[in-house]
This record gives sequence, C-alpha cells and structure tokens, in this order.
Amino acid sequence: MTEQAIIVGGTTGMGKATAELLLKDGIEVIVIGRPNKNLDDVKNELSTFGKVSAVGVDLFDQESVQNFIHSLEAIAPNVKYLVNSAGYFSPKSFLEHSEEDYETYHAFNKAFFFITQAVSKLMQSNGNGAIVNVGSMWAKQAIKATPSSAYSMAKAGLHSLTQHLAMELAEYNIRVNAVSPAVVVTPIYGAFIEEDKIEETLQGFNDFHPIGRVGRPEDIAKTIYFLLTDQSSWVTGAIWDIDGGVMAGRN
Repeated sequence: MTEQAIIVGGTTGMGKATAELLLKDGIEVIVIGRPNKNLDDVKNELSTFGKVSAVGVDLFDQESVQNFIHSLEAIAPNVKYLVNSAGYFSPKSFLEHSEEDYETYHAFNKAFFFITQAVSKLMQSNGNGAIVNVGSMWAKQAIKATPSSAYSMAKAGLHSLTQHLAMELAEYNIRVNAVSPAVVVTPIYGAFIEEDKIEETLQGFNDFHPIGRVGRPEDIAKTIYFLLTDQSSWVTGAIWDIDGGVMAGRN
C-alpha cells in the first residue's frame, strides 16, 4: 500500500520543494493548486520524481473546497501526510486594510481548517499520520517595514491551531507541527513585486537574517520533510523557527 501525501499549495515554492522530497522517497503526492493551466506543467515536472497528481481547488471558494473534501476518500484513501502551504502576502498598513484584505488572509485558514479536519478523519481510520502547517515569523514578530496585521493574525491562528490539533489528535497517532519561516525566495511576493525581480529585491533582506542570507524553498522543505517522517516521531505541537536566526536576535 503506497503512502500518500496531500500538499495544499504544492505547485510553487516550499510546497513544491516538499513534494519533490516526498516523491523521491517513494510517496505518492497530490498537489493542490489554483485551477489554472499551470497545474499540468507542475504535474509533468514533478512526475519525473514519482507518482503525482494535481488537483485544482480555489481556496477562496467554499464550494470548491467542499467539492475537494468530498472527493478525498476516493483520491487519497491512504493519506498519511498533509502539508498546508498555500499563502498570500502583500504588506499594507493597518489603517488602510479593507474588509476584502482581511477576508483574503483568513479564507486560507478556513480552508485549511476543514481540509485538515477531513484529512485527519482519514488518518484516524488509517491508524496514523503527520501534518505540517506553514506559519510565519511575522506571526511572532512585527516588522515595521512590512506591515502585515491581517496576514500575521491569520498565521498566528495557524500556529495556535497546530498546538490544539497536536493535543487532540495525539491519541490517534497523528502528529501536528508547524514551521515558521522568515524571508524565503518564493512567488508569494509576486503580489507586490514583479515576478522577475523577486530574487533581486529580496537580496536586500540578506542582512536582516543573522545567518547572512534569505531562505530558499529547499531550506524549509527539508525541515517539513523531517517533521513529516518518523525521524521526528517524538515531536508534536512544535512551531519551528526556520528563519536564519531572526528570532534569536537582531542584526
């Protein structure tokens, strides 16, 4: 019986890098992304590493989320791993935040909540599982240069959910952890930086990290992979700072 992993937000960045690691380990991966033509490209790219399928789900549309949930038992009966990695980030001052801005960030958490609930029920039936949520350093530390009140509030909620689920699901042999990255070069910054300038622009944050550089998707993916596997079998309810030392102090 081949183990299966679901990666919400698995078509880019950290989620995609995690999918590659799992596929190389012989795990079947189902990547969830926005319903667009890019899904086939990502599937074809990742298929060189193992068995992968790509499903289009609009996390802002509850009907789309519910349709995916209803299909879970059919497409992922042997699910053992879940990664909630989808995200959006666009700094804006608190006084300028609109209701739409707020809803954008918190729609992700609503989708994560109910997808995780449905996946956890399958994991319960299967006897075990591991879940990793992708949180954020911004949930722990306010950065004036990148005002992000609604984003940070949502990510702090995801950190809290991680701890609550770790307590509630432990009796079913389901571990739940989170990673808390600082600045990582991923397409999430495309909301306010031109895509072809993300790499160059983020180099300005190198010195913000005591280790001297911004993160790469692979930096986070390796830790997510570790937290999913039995190598971390005694770790649950943890929020791991994968941030180049930012939370240790200030450069």
